[in-house]
Amino acid sequence: MPDPTKRIAAYIAAAASVDLPPAVVEKTKLHLLDTLAAMLSGSRLRAGTLGQDIAAELGGHPEATVIATSLTTSAPHAALANGMAAHADETDDSHLAGRFHPGCAVVPAALAMAERGGKSGAELLRAIALGYDIGVRFTLALGFSGPRTGTHSTHSLGANFGAAAAAGALAGLTTEQCIHLLSYAVQQASGLPYWQRDPDHVEKAFVFGGMGARNGVYAALMVAAGWTGVVDPLVGDHGYLDGFAENRDPAALSAELGERFEIVRASIKKWCVGSPIQAALDSLSALMVEHRLNSGQVAKLTVHIPDDRFAIVDNRDMPDVCLQHLLALMLVDGGLTFETSHDKARMSDRAVLEMRRRVSAVPSPELTIARPARQAIVEIDATDGRHLSHRTRAVLGTPENPMSVSDVTGKARDLIEPVLGGQRSRQLIDCVLKIESLGPVHALRPLLQA
Repeated sequence: MPDPTKRIAAYIAAAASVDLPPAVVEKTKLHLLDTLAAMLSGSRLRAGTLGQDIAAELGGHPEATVIATSLTTSAPHAALANGMAAHADETDDSHLAGRFHPGCAVVPAALAMAERGGKSGAELLRAIALGYDIGVRFTLALGFSGPRTGTHSTHSLGANFGAAAAAGALAGLTTEQCIHLLSYAVQQASGLPYWQRDPDHVEKAFVFGGMGARNGVYAALMVAAGWTGVVDPLVGDHGYLDGFAENRDPAALSAELGERFEIVRASIKKWCVGSPIQAALDSLSALMVEHRLNSGQVAKLTVHIPDDRFAIVDNRDMPDVCLQHLLALMLVDGGLTFETSHDKARMSDRAVLEMRRRVSAVPSPELTIARPARQAIVEIDATDGRHLSHRTRAVLGTPENPMSVSDVTGKARDLIEPVLGGQRSRQLIDCVLKIESLGPVHALRPLLQA
């Protein structure tokens, strides 16, 4: 098998100047908007404010915007802060096959480099799509047989390589330089899956977003400044696949580049909560609408979700990743919002606790192997004797059941307006939806700062 490093490097070097198919452009704009909305809402959460604080403390040449602040700083520090905000909670996008959240690392890295280099909106979109393409392929090539079989976290690895590719493209690196970029990305690859034990969503925000965004920008800037590296970092002796793979697949690193665009296979969340909970909320919402259910009519609720992700959301201390709490909260409130799903005080609410005692969760091996993945079944024993059930097979926001432009802009508006207000929120959404015609990306700055 020939070394794919040069082919990948050439693809990265050319990406910022190669037009994307129209459907890919449209999907990329939605992921950009969704990630900006995650950054803005996350800027008011703890992980987001901690990222802002360290960017302000470290300082730097004013190259890029720290979202929702008045601060402009160096590109690496802005990428770190914005990556922390983008995954300050569970609002951002995901890629099921790639097993990571691309947007929270790729978009902050691309945005910082685009601002720094005076790049256009079209170039920004191409770099973002590239980041998804490279990040996903670099996790698929590891051949992990299950979510818990890898020695390292795919959430950090995909983020690291996706951000490096996006940043390298916008830095204008040559093919030879992009080979060195990949080498420095490999050397910075890190992250262990014990992030699942993080009680505060701070280290998790760093692993998923901030670390990869920062690393990617640093790799691009170092190589642009003349740093050189190893020319066979991917499949060479003691290289990337040797260090990280379970069932190595070198061909997957570059398979169908330019033909299969991974951003099309990425998911945008309807609910601002952990990914394994999405299908359960879809099912409960469908039952509530169809049968006009409220908490007083529910004697018992049983939810079945895949057993390979059960521990991630089972009776967690954080509200937005606690399956039982969110189902109870939805029934008590008659719906779920960003604000309520992140309100830790509601976990002690008497009515919510009473409803939660009627909720039981069951790990299902059958749902683990079901396709599309991440299905859920909600069963309700009603107080009037009815037994109700709904199985969500294709989660809203996934490629099998995509959210519409209206769905995505509606979600974005709900997240952005509390931070920017109504008028600027509308202006930002309108600008992103036509960003391919925007000149230098730093024109967005007045709409992103607070």
